[in-house]
Amino acid sequence: MDDHQLAAQIAREAGQLLMRRRAEGASKDDGDRESNDLILARLAEARPDDAVLSEESKDDPIRLERERVWIVDPLDGTREFGESGRTDWAVHVALVLNGTPHACAVALPAQDDLVLATKPAPSLAPPHDGKPRLLVSRTRPPKLAEYLAGVLDAELVPLGSAGAKTMAVIQGHADVYAHSGGQYEWDSAAPVGVAAAAGCHCSRIDGSPLVYNQPDVYLPDLLVCRPELATTVLAAIREAPDD
Repeated sequence: MDDHQLAAQIAREAGQLLMRRRAEGASKDDGDRESNDLILARLAEARPDDAVLSEESKDDPIRLERERVWIVDPLDGTREFGESGRTDWAVHVALVLNGTPHACAVALPAQDDLVLATKPAPSLAPPHDGKPRLLVSRTRPPKLAEYLAGVLDAELVPLGSAGAKTMAVIQGHADVYAHSGGQYEWDSAAPVGVAAAAGCHCSRIDGSPLVYNQPDVYLPDLLVCRPELATTVLAAIREAPDD
């Protein structure tokens, strides 16, 4: 099994576990822990020499010496997982090679067991007629998003987890995901890998590359959008007020 297949299989299996445990009334903390345990066990079995960075495990600095590092978020969107009926939560599994997402998968378990992966790459949905649709946090909308909505005459689309937002651009439910409110590498490594494979623009909000497996895993901002909108969105961000 190659790395792309492994990422997809592990993400799907973790997602199926979470769906079972959600139906049984498990807490979001239990779901996070059990999904993490499953992912780590599968990676240890299949790729014992690779390093792992997980949101739910203690960081092992050995990863900084490795070319192959799996960056995982066992349950992205714990709030949404804990709310009955919500589908905007995800599982992230990404193999990063020398700082760049390579073999990645994002499972959307509550969306009909959907897994989007780097191979075969998903097809980017056709362009949307009408105003650009700008994804924003359900609970903590950053000022940047509100500013961009005004400048671009865009419609704000509230959604849950970072993975679900990024996949929504690929799926055609939205056009731009611009985040400036603070994240960590596990929030975006797998989603960015999948979005890039689908042909989306992916970068920091200043247009610089997203680089993973850094000593400091805080990665405060990102931009994922349809490729034809990237120049316009980046230009608007450059003109954004500092506060």
